[in-house]
Amino acid sequence: MSMRVIAGIYRHRLLKYPENRIDIRPTKDRIREAFFSSLGNIEGKVFLDLYAGCGSMGIEAISRGAKEAYFVDISKDAIKYVNDNLKTLGIENAKVYQKTDLEALEYFKGNNIKFDIIYLDPPYANGLYEAALSYIYNNGLLNNNSVVAFESNVPVEINPLWANKIKEYHYGEITVTVLRK
Repeated sequence: MSMRVIAGIYRHRLLKYPENRIDIRPTKDRIREAFFSSLGNIEGKVFLDLYAGCGSMGIEAISRGAKEAYFVDISKDAIKYVNDNLKTLGIENAKVYQKTDLEALEYFKGNNIKFDIIYLDPPYANGLYEAALSYIYNNGLLNNNSVVAFESNVPVEINPLWANKIKEYHYGEITVTVLRK
């Protein structure tokens, strides 16, 4: 099964993902389109695709001009899809990590890697949101004026000390919440 890159230099190029795996669930085209449209110009930005799945969000970011994208997923199969999609497109300004969310965030903190845009799309039922968001906001992983967004199908507690909620998009049962530091 495949999906397409929506805009930018890789527009209309296909991305592979497993069709019948609920643990590797790519972000839908209309969600990616709305999210990136809301950001405007992202040229030169550093993007983190946390819980990357097949890498559709990070690849979309690179296609639209992000300077670099980091892809993190715990699943060996997901990492294979990310690497295959990057190789097929010839993308070299990407780094891929097979780690848990907190292992990767600790690695980034320890290596002073900061992000302009972070997109989280964890398995909905696992309740990973609060721990990941807390770590991101409490450990200096964001550049000034950064955006953090996450997909969920349940309400997620947002600490008002972290960031301001700037937008919430609803797509049936899925909500995308966008925060700005």
